[in-house]
Amino acid sequence: MRIISKGTLVEYYEKNPQSREPLLDWYEKTKNAEWHSFADIKATFNTVSSVGNQHYVFNIKGNDYRLVVVILFTPQRIYIRFVGTHTEYSKIKDISNL
Repeated sequence: MRIISKGTLVEYYEKNPQSREPLLDWYEKTKNAEWHSFADIKATFNTVSSVGNQHYVFNIKGNDYRLVVVILFTPQRIYIRFVGTHTEYSKIKDISNL
């Protein structure tokens, strides 16, 4: 999978160092994945949720953080839309349109 943009993750974990290792772990597993369906994602990350409109939510570091991405399976691309704490995530009104 091609992840756009790793810089979003780097920027976040530079401000929140405790998130660095879990976000890099997600990045490495995802970069090396070849997902073609939601079932493929679930096989890699059991706690992922589909929230509609090609948006998926990953629990990071035991649900301390949330990562919202758009996944386009055919071109094998992932667009990072949000990374933040669970509390920050809870304030988002319409996750599927980030």
